[in-house]
Amino acid sequence: MEWVLAMGAVVVLGVAAIAASGRLGEMPATVTDTPRPHLPNGVLTGDDLRGLRFGVVARGYSMQQVDELLDLLARQLDARDVDPHLGA
Repeated sequence: MEWVLAMGAVVVLGVAAIAASGRLGEMPATVTDTPRPHLPNGVLTGDDLRGLRFGVVARGYSMQQVDELLDLLARQLDARDVDPHLGA
């Protein structure tokens, strides 16, 4: 009886190895269901960046760090809009 279980395990592992090698057909491409942030067309403003939100993922970026960077970029864009010579 034990040899039947052992042979069954070998068959299952063999089929798994064949499937993993792609010989039974390829798996479909992964589907990304994380929402993408909405970016307006044209020149971005500070308010565009302040309102930007990224999708949350299990192993993604620190939301606090992204928010701090976006705030910094928004301030720089606002300063450039006030003094156009800063953007050069």
